Amino acid sequence: MILVRGMIRANFLDTTTREDLIALVRDGKAETRLTRRANALLLLDDGMSCEAVAKVLYMDDDTIRYWYKLYRENGLLWLADFGYKGRLCELTASQQEELKNWVTQTLPRTTTMVGEWIEKSYGISYTRSALIKLLNRVGMEYRKPKVIPSKLDPEKQKAFIEGYENLLNNLGDDETVVFADAVHPTHEVRPAGCWAPNDKKVVVEQTSGRQRLNIHGAIDLETGKTRMIEVLTVDAVSTIALLMAIALMYPSKKLIHVFLDNAKYHHALMVQQWLARPGCRIKVHYIPTYCPHLDPIERLWGLMHRNVTHNRSYATYNDFCKSVLHFLREEVPKNWALFCDSVTDNFRIINPADFRVLKA
Repeated sequence: MILVRGMIRANFLDTTTREDLIALVRDGKAETRLTRRANALLLLDDGMSCEAVAKVLYMDDDTIRYWYKLYRENGLLWLADFGYKGRLCELTASQQEELKNWVTQTLPRTTTMVGEWIEKSYGISYTRSALIKLLNRVGMEYRKPKVIPSKLDPEKQKAFIEGYENLLNNLGDDETVVFADAVHPTHEVRPAGCWAPNDKKVVVEQTSGRQRLNIHGAIDLETGKTRMIEVLTVDAVSTIALLMAIALMYPSKKLIHVFLDNAKYHHALMVQQWLARPGCRIKVHYIPTYCPHLDPIERLWGLMHRNVTHNRSYATYNDFCKSVLHFLREEVPKNWALFCDSVTDNFRIINPADFRVLKA
């Protein structure tokens, strides 16, 4: 590389370019190799020689001259051009397509399995990082299978969703909708992470035994209001007690729509007789069987569990409530349509027995 060692005149940067370079140099989050180039141009623009700039930046003066030459030829676009180009993929287009089809059919659990297949099929050896890039390039990603409810009936789900949406669209001012369910949390100590001295062991005393709670509760997705009652046993009696508590929550409502799952105690004769009383303001709707994903309060129990046991923190209690309500109102209904479609068209279903083989 031959560079002309002539004098570089100062003030070759226009005002806007100089301000942009100064902002880049002062940006503490900018990449170092970018700020060094910008710093070199600014020092040259101040009138310093290439030798002086090189001495300040602990670099070679020919490198400074070369950077100035590239700037004159390419402008500021040169700053982020480092000339690194990856080598061409060793697999041909048809081989990459065969790899994609093989991964789609076999769902390999490790990159080692993929590497062994490529080496056996094409005689080409890849490192782990190269395999990850190759798999990403052909449209693959590493993730865990999602669990979907068993015995899904798409038609029943569609009918339920359409009925629920129709109910909301025609809901009167003197009506409301709540979702009710039971949960059975256990009380026990679960260690959570904390900062502590590295030379001290941190321990937590275990509870003497697991204490189980039985909670029958309901949530109003519109207002975020909840009604929880603690009971000795979740049964028909507790169901009626919850329905009475819900009715007391809305003394001015003419009709309260309560969505329940298909637990036996929700269908109990005692409950049906209570609902059939003259003047009862509660109308019960049942969620299709094997469809817990259609019951937002099921997700509420899960959110409470994750936020407590995983030690998630929020600035205020209201922030937590807003986060929960946003999830229940916005995210849960989005998943309804996903599971409502024919699973054979949208999912690659793994038989549990086959998956045990994959885990081996």
